[in-house]
Amino acid sequence: MRQIDDKYIKTGVVRFGYAQFSFLGPESGWAAEASECANDQNAFWQYHDKLYVSQNGENQGAFNKDKLKKFAADLKLNIAAFNACMDTGKYTAQVAADTDAFQALGVQSTPTFLINGRAVTGALPFEQFAQVIETERAKK
Repeated sequence: MRQIDDKYIKTGVVRFGYAQFSFLGPESGWAAEASECANDQNAFWQYHDKLYVSQNGENQGAFNKDKLKKFAADLKLNIAAFNACMDTGKYTAQVAADTDAFQALGVQSTPTFLINGRAVTGALPFEQFAQVIETERAKK
């Protein structure tokens, strides 16, 4: 990601966006919502990284709502604001809409990257991303 950031994002060649794709059951949805709640406090990436290091299987309790709230406390977020965000389901509809949109595009797994509408699936080496990006740039 750092190489993509340095060569393509910082130079304005690529615009990077992140959308939720929650398809692994309730915990997947809650984790996606929690990262959006963290984003309200400018802590999306810190929370995202905490989620990834805290995984231990799908829907086995690693991302139940109590643990997600504890992660926010671990990151020293405003707990009252974070908990209110989670408890009200502030981002439930957004996460569902993002997931529906990507399923309509044929996305079936994470990570999936869309490069000019072309799906690139998997955590691939920089060289493979660069090849796709350069191929898409050449089409313009």
